[in-house]
Amino acid sequence: MQYFVPPGSVVRTIWGKADTILFIFAGAAAEFAVNKAVDWLYFTGRLPADPLARLFSTVEYARQIVFAERAAAERAIDTIAAIHAGVESRRGQRIPAWAYRDVLFMLIDYSIRAFETLERPLTLAEKEEVVAVFGRVGQRMGIPEVPLSYAPWQTARQEHLRQDLAPSRYTTDLYQQYRRHLGPVRYRLLLAAQGLVVPPLVRQLLHLGRGRALRLLIPVYRRTQRLGLSQWARTALLPTTYRAQIEALDVVPVAVG
Repeated sequence: MQYFVPPGSVVRTIWGKADTILFIFAGAAAEFAVNKAVDWLYFTGRLPADPLARLFSTVEYARQIVFAERAAAERAIDTIAAIHAGVESRRGQRIPAWAYRDVLFMLIDYSIRAFETLERPLTLAEKEEVVAVFGRVGQRMGIPEVPLSYAPWQTARQEHLRQDLAPSRYTTDLYQQYRRHLGPVRYRLLLAAQGLVVPPLVRQLLHLGRGRALRLLIPVYRRTQRLGLSQWARTALLPTTYRAQIEALDVVPVAVG
């Protein structure tokens, strides 16, 4: 059986663990808030209405791509493209190609950053693999100028960060929604997680700290990943209604280092 992402790929390892996925989307939630195309996320109203539901919807599509056999993964990608085409039709505008690339670049960057924050540094070959997988997603969606290797992606990513980010009224509103849906304690943890994984420019634009308190806990987390305390702590930091969905994100065994 052919898979879009082969078994044994580091991309499966990254996207097969709830903790890493949550850090990926913590980073993306920060960067989306200052992306110049964030108004597209407001057009349907789904993101501000329920950011957590939108998170799990997005995760489900990503998991279909990463873990399904090739034909099913390609159908999932085609569905994503069709959904965006429908939004474009309703609004009477095209989503800019740079905005599509921004989303792909976020998935690449935060996949790498989240895994390296929680686990270990990735090798250059592993980073190339992450870029290649999401580059193929972009190609399937018809997004132009999508890098397929790590060095060109790094260059394009830095250019996009410089050109495509600026705080707006949506920035303030999104963070108000994050706080409303998470509550004050979980909201502070979100800010700390974002401070750990976002690039310096995003941290500066959002006035985030560097997540020092969480950074000090990472070595403890690595040593206790298999213990009940570690699992309890992870689920306790999330709203009860989503705990089952969070636990279901774990699809690969936790490595003991």
